[in-house]
Amino acid sequence: MELIAGNFLMGIAGILDAILSLYFWIIIASAVLSWVNPDPYNPIVRIIRGLTEPAFYRVRKWLPFTYISGLDLSPVVLLLGIQFIKMFVVRSLYQFAGAM
Repeated sequence: MELIAGNFLMGIAGILDAILSLYFWIIIASAVLSWVNPDPYNPIVRIIRGLTEPAFYRVRKWLPFTYISGLDLSPVVLLLGIQFIKMFVVRSLYQFAGAM
């Protein structure tokens, strides 16, 4: 039974790691798009904005100092948060699953 639970946790950790990695790159793409001001009706731009703007909004609301002298730091805060989750939560899940 422990083997099944360990494998299940290992699978959860792997999926969480993959999702966080994908979202990390989506945030980077959104930041790069903000520099070039692309066509807002482009479907790819709309998908990226739809995936990132709600998270950016929450960070801006939670930390109002993320917008300093015309520079939005909410993507940086999110990227640091993702890295923390990957280093703490995902790694802990992998270690816990390996110890089972």
